[in-house]
Amino acid sequence: MQKKCKILIIRFSSIGDIILTTPVIRCIKSQKDVELHYLTKLQYKDIVNSNIYIDKVYTYQYNYLDVIKELKKEEYDYVIDLHNNIRSKWFRLSLRSNNYVIEKENIKKLLLINFGINFVKNHTVDRYFNAIKELGFINDKKGLDYFIKQEHEIDFNVKQQYISWCIGGSYEQKKLSYDQIINICDRIETPIVFLGGENEKDLALRVVKNSINKNLHNFCGEISLSESAYLIKNSSFLLTNDTSLMHIGAAFNTPTISFWGCTKPSLGFGPYLNKKSIEILSENTNPCSRHGNSCRHTEGGCVKLIDKEIIYKKIQKISLELLK
Repeated sequence: MQKKCKILIIRFSSIGDIILTTPVIRCIKSQKDVELHYLTKLQYKDIVNSNIYIDKVYTYQYNYLDVIKELKKEEYDYVIDLHNNIRSKWFRLSLRSNNYVIEKENIKKLLLINFGINFVKNHTVDRYFNAIKELGFINDKKGLDYFIKQEHEIDFNVKQQYISWCIGGSYEQKKLSYDQIINICDRIETPIVFLGGENEKDLALRVVKNSINKNLHNFCGEISLSESAYLIKNSSFLLTNDTSLMHIGAAFNTPTISFWGCTKPSLGFGPYLNKKSIEILSENTNPCSRHGNSCRHTEGGCVKLIDKEIIYKKIQKISLELLK
């Protein structure tokens, strides 16, 4: 009996980047009869475990030798490294399998950031597929996947019309300001659920306390990622900074307005194949940094310079389109 082809995908972090690997996962599993495994960091295990196209998940957290020992037993035919850092290189070289590695195009990104010369012509998802083109897998152009394996019971009526708003971000420079958020909340009557981590909890509480809109609901730091995804999936539309919940919204094809300052979609991380996406960029054309942790225009991040009136008009636009 012929041995089934066995493939390992490596992507350690972060949430958004892992979600961006889901088209590759789906296409590999659906286009060929393979056994597909995935290696990631322990804290992201639940995201990968929920994916219906993955047969087995391995996790890594300071236990390199133990994990390598287990992976070697699998005798992979191919290792697909979609992270391409020192740690992922250790793993793929230790396994002595046929390796396929993403080209991160860091030099092109630096040229764009520092000189405004843009040779970054494709999305990160397209770069993932370029890494495995020799294996014959084709992008089916069906977008991202995010799987919710259970119905969540949240103290909020998801059957009503409401807006989900992710006010979080990996860095302060990627987040809208309190003034921008409360200005918008004061001008609309639609219920809003605030999403984010523990770091955004106080900001959301401050907005809820001071806004004249008394239909605001703070879930920052209170619910899981899956529960946040559940609220996004059932919302009328999503407002979001450049963060992982933006990619979850794209997976559900949720109408989305995203806010960009120090990072820009031109780096290849915009809402992938979300036909209902509106991107609002700060006035400066080029990104300030690769990850949005520094800004060349203002200490707090140039996303905070986006005109509140522009945001409000885009919300009006998307609201009217949903009524058609």
